[in-house]
Amino acid sequence: MKNLKKIAMLIDADNTQLSKLEAVIQEISANGRIVVKRAYGNWRKDSLKNWENELKRLAIKPQQQFDYVSGKNATDMALVIDTLDLLHSGIYDAFVIVASDSDYTPLAIKLHESGVYVMGVGEKKTPEAFRNACDEFVYLENLNKENDPPASRSGCRSANGNRKDLDNAEVNDDRHRNDDMREIHKLLRIAWDKYQDDDRYVNVSSAGQYIKRAKPDFDARTYGYVKLPDLIEAFPKKYAMKRYPGKGTVTIIAYKCI
Repeated sequence: MKNLKKIAMLIDADNTQLSKLEAVIQEISANGRIVVKRAYGNWRKDSLKNWENELKRLAIKPQQQFDYVSGKNATDMALVIDTLDLLHSGIYDAFVIVASDSDYTPLAIKLHESGVYVMGVGEKKTPEAFRNACDEFVYLENLNKENDPPASRSGCRSANGNRKDLDNAEVNDDRHRNDDMREIHKLLRIAWDKYQDDDRYVNVSSAGQYIKRAKPDFDARTYGYVKLPDLIEAFPKKYAMKRYPGKGTVTIIAYKCI
């Protein structure tokens, strides 16, 4: 998602974190120019009362959507309709859906089939179907990490004071992370098999593009690394790395499996 000229960003306010909004814009802006910024919600709800000042500050256009039936949310339908209208204008080369709701999966598929770049931004609880329907998916938890309070593992208690429940949750999270890491190693090996040069090295950039296509929610920050080269370098028993000059001031980083 590099050098995109016209990006449309649509936010489901009921399904994202206000505190991460600026970080989302900064993340997307690194890849291109955002020309549409809209947030959808019923702004009369108490749960959204703190959004006004932030929407004004970040120049995000608020889209009011009343709930026609009590207990039912019409926000997602309004967002979908507007997105399709923008798509049919033929102006935009990328769409960003900021939400953690699987209901947006058909929309992401439709956008993808239309040939535009599709990016999702949501929490780690976002269903896999929506994540995989995007070209790229960014976890909110990976944004603005330096501002998040550090979690203490020692003496920390769960909401009901049950340390055992917290320990079990941490074990399950570690297992999930280890399974994910095995998948990343598998994809790195596939990339190496397919894209290696005559010296049996593969450009990390090419490998990263392949991994993004195979696993749209991949982000080195999820595993505690700033960039993919940092992740690869952390496993010297699995990979050998080299750096060499490219065009101009560019440095090429490559690896091979060992």
